[in-house]
Amino acid sequence: MRSHEKRVNVCPRTQGKYLVSVVLTAVFAIASLFGTLLFSADAVADAAESQAVAQVGNATYASVQEAIGHTSMKNATVTLLTDVAESVTIAPPKGVRNVTFDLNGHALQATESGGAAGFATITVPANMQLTIVGPGTVAGGTQPAVDCRGALHVEGGTFTSDATLMRFAETDETSAQGSFSGGTFTAPTLFNLLDDAKNLGYVTVRGGEYRGMIPAGLNTLALLSGSFSDLSNLAPYLADSLGLIPGGTSGDGMGDGMFHVGDLAISSKQTSVELDPASGLQQLSADDLLELTETQLNGIADYRLVVDSDQLQALNDQIDRAMQAVEKRKAFEAVSQNITITAVRNGADDVIDANSSRGAGPQLRTSDHDGISAQVAVTIKAVAEPEKPEEPGKPGDPEKPGKSEMPRSGSAVQALAIISLLLVIASAICIYATARLRSSRLHN
Repeated sequence: MRSHEKRVNVCPRTQGKYLVSVVLTAVFAIASLFGTLLFSADAVADAAESQAVAQVGNATYASVQEAIGHTSMKNATVTLLTDVAESVTIAPPKGVRNVTFDLNGHALQATESGGAAGFATITVPANMQLTIVGPGTVAGGTQPAVDCRGALHVEGGTFTSDATLMRFAETDETSAQGSFSGGTFTAPTLFNLLDDAKNLGYVTVRGGEYRGMIPAGLNTLALLSGSFSDLSNLAPYLADSLGLIPGGTSGDGMGDGMFHVGDLAISSKQTSVELDPASGLQQLSADDLLELTETQLNGIADYRLVVDSDQLQALNDQIDRAMQAVEKRKAFEAVSQNITITAVRNGADDVIDANSSRGAGPQLRTSDHDGISAQVAVTIKAVAEPEKPEEPGKPGDPEKPGKSEMPRSGSAVQALAIISLLLVIASAICIYATARLRSSRLHN
């Protein structure tokens, strides 16, 4: 009876210990499983973070195209997080029309295609607007860096291609627009048309550095500012008030062989010159005047310099008078003539001689800087009337004692008379002395 009670009292304790062990084992297993899941989630997150190439707001994405698809009207900036090879199309969600692409110092390179027809690094469809800011690089490789049917604004960055750098298209349905205010652009051909385009669209260059050729015939391309390595075909694209200014060739900060677009200006190294009639004069042509004053157009554009013909004629009239005065040994008072030099557009309808009448004047440029001109002053020095030689006096004219010749002749005669008298007196004295001496010898 006692042994049975003892067994009954022992069994509950054993069962309690077993239950505690089971519970602890279960808790440990659950904790291990949770830790494994947590570690796996962190690993997946780290892996996803390491594969992110673009960012919109605080969200990151494994492709640039995916990031573009997650833009919104409140946050439409796609920021590049690393260098990536991907050809993308600006296709944001419905309702988003403006996307900004921040290169963020990284490079976006076109995906190389095995076929003959590849895709540009960035394609801007019609009715879409893309703004690109730098620094960073958009490299087209064998393809264009950008194909644009919508609107493209470039504020910075480096753009390269082994073919055509950027292509635009104006069709019956849409018209592309381009605006460039900064960046570096390098390719054999900088701008051209897409295959189905009727025209380029409207592309304006307001800054940047362009190393490559621009084809002729892109009649809606306007160059307002910037630097260019190739002068071919550029003149028609320059705005009316602009010209190309050659860069320096030494260490002056512009020794890059580029030509810089700037305001068209007229400069004269000699704004005032003097002509000396005593050294010889001749009439001046317009070219003579430009050379004399070292006046030139500060640009290489479709313009030339024209000298005001009436003012130049007035100067030549004064030159004639000065020449006649020198020949006739007459006095000539100094005279100065201001002459206006104007930049005018070249053209078949305005090719005139610079010395022709102003009534047939050329057409001035139609721009905000119409009639750009400079003035030079040409002075003809005075000529004094030469002194007249003194006339000799007339002989026997007592009214002109002031004549120099007569007093000199009278003085000579008087001097000769006195000398002759003295000689006569000396001879008489000698004769008298000789006679006295002979008389004294005879008496002795």
